Amino acid sequence: MAYQNVKVPAGGAKISIHNGKLNVPDNPIMPFVEGDGTGRDIWRASVRVFDAAVQKAYGGKRKIHWMEVYAGEKSYKMFQSWLPDETVEAFTEFLVGIKGPLTTPIGGGIRSLNVALRKLLDLYVCLRPVRYFNGVPSPVKTPEKVDMVIFRENTEDIYAGIEFADGTEDNAKFKALLKESFPKEYAKIRFPDSSGIGFKPVSVEGTERLVRAAIDYALLNKRRSINFVHKGNIMKFTEGAFKDWAYDLAKREYRNDIVTERETWIFNNKESKPDISVEDNAKIVDPGFGMMSPAQQADIKAEVEDALNLWSTHGDGKWKAKLLLKDSIADVTLQFVLVRPQDFDVIATMNLNGDYLSDALAAQVGGIGIAPGANINYVTGHAIFEATHGTAPKYADLDKVNPGSVILSGEMMLRYMGWTEAADLIIKGMEGAILAKTVTFDFARHMSDAKEVKCSEFGDAVIKWMDKAPVKNVESGKSKVAAKKKVAKKIAPKKSAKKKAVKKTAKKKTRK
Repeated sequence: MAYQNVKVPAGGAKISIHNGKLNVPDNPIMPFVEGDGTGRDIWRASVRVFDAAVQKAYGGKRKIHWMEVYAGEKSYKMFQSWLPDETVEAFTEFLVGIKGPLTTPIGGGIRSLNVALRKLLDLYVCLRPVRYFNGVPSPVKTPEKVDMVIFRENTEDIYAGIEFADGTEDNAKFKALLKESFPKEYAKIRFPDSSGIGFKPVSVEGTERLVRAAIDYALLNKRRSINFVHKGNIMKFTEGAFKDWAYDLAKREYRNDIVTERETWIFNNKESKPDISVEDNAKIVDPGFGMMSPAQQADIKAEVEDALNLWSTHGDGKWKAKLLLKDSIADVTLQFVLVRPQDFDVIATMNLNGDYLSDALAAQVGGIGIAPGANINYVTGHAIFEATHGTAPKYADLDKVNPGSVILSGEMMLRYMGWTEAADLIIKGMEGAILAKTVTFDFARHMSDAKEVKCSEFGDAVIKWMDKAPVKNVESGKSKVAAKKKVAKKIAPKKSAKKKAVKKTAKKKTRK
């Protein structure tokens, strides 16, 4: 396409996709949006890190050709459009790109530029890896146990934006239709005359393509398990259906590679007691078996029999090497990722649950300032990597904020492109800078003996540590406390010895 306001680099080539596999040239053209507010500072620091990593990894044989495209405030000031058609076309044509944080326009029009881009390009996976970098200040005791990857469905749920505001004609029309056609459902609305109404669509297709992407990722990266997070105990035909459809897809397309949690119980029972009957196995798997109706009991026994039919591929301990699939209620999950994060690996969930979980987990490992993200369509290959935080306008152009979110999003982008050597260098640089306590103000204020640096200087530090071995034995907040206790123990005997000597002297004086 001929662009009017976008300058296509002359020396670059397009990324393409063939039979589901990306074809990345050595000189790919990469669309980028620098972002609003602090996005300008962050982008300047981050792009230097990306270029340095590629240069160091490939010695000049590979190079990204950056192509600026426009969205947000900068775009509006230049073209009176928050999201020009050219920007969407550029991300469509060149497949892979990256963006900083964008302002959401206030008032009418697009509700969210980020959501708009996801919908226009059908970027159905929001991918959010969450891991801990040693030395980062954290509000929890064992942040190093957090190592999860969230697959958040990106196009459905309440984010579909189907709402009728209270007091509008559309709201009145819809409630009249609901009352006439579905009186029982209408009666469930506690205050119908003053209620806003919203829809929550969850589909088979949307669920299956998300779960397929999550399982493919888990198998490729040798992850231990996938947890389907839902609120199916309340929303049975949306969130509950998501859970059921997820298991159905996994059993249909990945049967030899996966095992469900309930199947592991069945196999374990059979391996512990080879002569156990189907009914006795069912009673152990479901302790409420005795109180069930005959039909319910038959379902549980059928489940046991179906699992035992897999004995040749899963029995005799072979199930232990399979990808484990399990599910949990959303509110319970929010508790357990905090108190026992080691039990979670890959999480696949719907839009709203994924929003809550990804930010809550980010807080455990240092905050969204260092949390990367990506929006991907694994079928078409389209992907936009992005900062997961806001624009923080009060810090704009102060060269102050943490660029970690965009830097690590770029690391994800390079890994997605297959440039793993450059991605590994970024991780090494981040680890080295943080361990050396060369950090921006958000971390420095929570770390003892830290050297507070500017946004640009943190980028310099990341680049420097790509070539150096990380600092050893740098104490995190927890280890520093432990170190103080060790010192205290060493000092304590000396103090007690002095006290004993004083007491002996006092006793001698008293005798005299």
